[in-house]
Amino acid sequence: MTYSDDFQISSMDELIELIDEVGFVPFFSNEIEGFSLEEHITPGCWYDDADGEFWPAWEWKGPVIREMKCAYGKFLRNKVMYISPKWFPDFANFRRQGYDFDARYDDGLASFYDKELFELLDMKAPVLSKNLKKDGGYGKNGKKGFDTIVTRLQKQCYVITSDFCYSTDKLGNKYGWGIAEYSTPEKFLGKKFENSVYKRTPEESYVRLLKQFKKILPDAEQKKIEKILR
Repeated sequence: MTYSDDFQISSMDELIELIDEVGFVPFFSNEIEGFSLEEHITPGCWYDDADGEFWPAWEWKGPVIREMKCAYGKFLRNKVMYISPKWFPDFANFRRQGYDFDARYDDGLASFYDKELFELLDMKAPVLSKNLKKDGGYGKNGKKGFDTIVTRLQKQCYVITSDFCYSTDKLGNKYGWGIAEYSTPEKFLGKKFENSVYKRTPEESYVRLLKQFKKILPDAEQKKIEKILR
């Protein structure tokens, strides 16, 4: 399957099959036409502009992440994307440029503020975003930049979203937005990820990624693929 094929996703099982087959599934549309769940989903599973309600695609996120043990986060130019367990080690290796977080900080490539939040998250993972903010002292009268730092750590593949949790009423019914739960790939994906993430050079991982993206996006210009990979 490629993103040039005419297909629609109408169930969580079909989304899981897509992630497994192509490896990379952005949630929202982006600069590469057709490269997203949004553009390949049955309309009734997406979003209702009339009453502002979210439909199944939003409800699938947590279950898909848990069932597949896939990576989910803001990996695509500040937009979220699913990445299969098969492809995430190479993606993380390239984005990290072969550095674990401590080595990145020691080489002056990460700020103290990034280190402070990363270490807190790593210590508490898995942790809900609202609890991480509270424990880290972020908020209206506290430290600033929480969302910016978490987004940067996701882009660098040191942090992923490991689930979404919902508030419930007295009858046990879910309501409101799903609250992101954060973890590190090492803790959420385990030894399989740890043992494979640095087994290639970042350059070797990039070549593999570029080949896969050109395969699943046969109509996309290579410069656009290179742009979103970086």
